[in-house]
This record gives sequence, structure tokens and C-alpha cells, in this order.
Amino acid sequence: MAAFTDVIFDFCDVLVDWKPRVPLEGQVPAEVIDRLFDRADPYGFWHYDELSDLGWSEERILADYAVHHGLDDSGNGEGDGGDGTTADTAALRAFRRYFERQRLALVGMLPGMPELLRDLDTAGVRCWGLTNFTVKYVDAARELFPALRLLKDVVVSSAERIHKPDQEIFRRAITRFGVEPAHTAFVDDKPWNAQAGTAAGLTGIRFTDAASLRARLLD
Repeated sequence: MAAFTDVIFDFCDVLVDWKPRVPLEGQVPAEVIDRLFDRADPYGFWHYDELSDLGWSEERILADYAVHHGLDDSGNGEGDGGDGTTADTAALRAFRRYFERQRLALVGMLPGMPELLRDLDTAGVRCWGLTNFTVKYVDAARELFPALRLLKDVVVSSAERIHKPDQEIFRRAITRFGVEPAHTAFVDDKPWNAQAGTAAGLTGIRFTDAASLRARLLD
């Protein structure tokens, strides 16, 4: 027996295993990948990942990365003679390569989640998506992993130009899906997003694994 009439799922680290370093492995040196993904860089990958989720285009991201790392339009830094040997130049080139190969970052679905989606659907529970992601990535994931096609609709932050935990994106999802919040669960791996779902009137559930989630959603 199902505990809810509707369940709204986050994508990354709930439904989809997203590993953004994978598209660059074997393509560029490890130290270049480390440079791009350095969390200590205020204008590194993770900064632009958030802006991507808010609707920035790939071209805008690459141009802004170049500006903040002292590079020109061709990716050359001041004084490097155009030889492309600076760490930031190499990282910018890797960022471009990432966008060319980014579908490879979708390495699979989380264990047990395809089965859970199918069982919820069989039980008559309507399944939806609400994700801080890009429309391009969501479309690719639903193409790659057939179980995701069981989601009746997905609200994507890049299209909305706002992201979780902003209450507005929850209100938009509730309205668009036509769900009754009191009978709807929202599942997210990040505790602050699960809490925001609860604040929006949903039952926020922090995702840890499919087995634990199944116990909450299906008796």
C-alpha cells in the first residue's frame, strides 16, 4: 500500500548518479581536472555549475570563466605568449571539452531506484521530478534511462531561472503538477532541500538509499 498519492523526486544523487569528472578522465591530465574542479576557486566548475542550473548558457559560462581567470577569447592568458601552457588556459580548454562530452557524466541510475519508480507507478502513485539541473541534462537522462520516463513531468531549475531551496520553485511544481501537498512526498539528498519541501507543505524526505526510501513510500 502506498503512503502518498504523489512523489516528487530530485534527480542528482537520488535518481541519477552524476559524476562530472568522468567526461574528462582520459581526455586531459589529472592535474588539469583537479584545477577545474578545485572548490577553493571561487570561479571554478562548482560556481558555474550553480549558474548553469539557473539558466546560464555554456557559451556565457566559458566566457565568464575566461574573464575571471585573466584569459582572452582564445583562452590565452596575459604573458603566456599564446602557447597555452598556463594552468587556467588548460582548465578552460577542459571546461569546453566537458560540455562536449557532458552526457558521459550520467553514469547510471542509483541502485534500486528504477525498480522503486516502477513499483510506485504500478501502485498508482504519480511520480514527478523537481531538480536543480539543466533541461539538456534532464532530457539526456530520460533518453538514457527508460525508468525516468515514468515521471509525468519535471520542473527544471534552468528553465525556471530559480532553484531549490527557493520556495517559489516548490510552489510552481505543486501548481504545475496539480498535487495535493498534504498527500505528496518530496525526496532530495540534500537536507536543506528536503526541509524546504516540508516548508512548502510537502513531506520532505532526505534520501539515503533506495531501500530506506521504499520503506517510507510503500508498505
